[in-house]
Amino acid sequence: MKVKYFAWVRERIGKAEETIEPPAEVRTVGDLIGWLSERGEGYAYAFEKPKVIRAAIDQTHVQPDAAISGAREIAFFPPMTGG
Repeated sequence: MKVKYFAWVRERIGKAEETIEPPAEVRTVGDLIGWLSERGEGYAYAFEKPKVIRAAIDQTHVQPDAAISGAREIAFFPPMTGG
């Protein structure tokens, strides 16, 4: 699946997107955040406060308990403010 990173999440990881194949036990967005945070220092830094990270699956905002099975694209971004 394709994973996209936006704003300071992208800056901390050092890339805008990548294609990954997480292990079978990674079933939800929350699981994916946990797995990604173990992939290196930049990922650990980006996901150090997982409750502030927002996610979308195939361009639909989702909660951390959302299943990732069948997702083509998952995006991670910080909270945004309007203005």
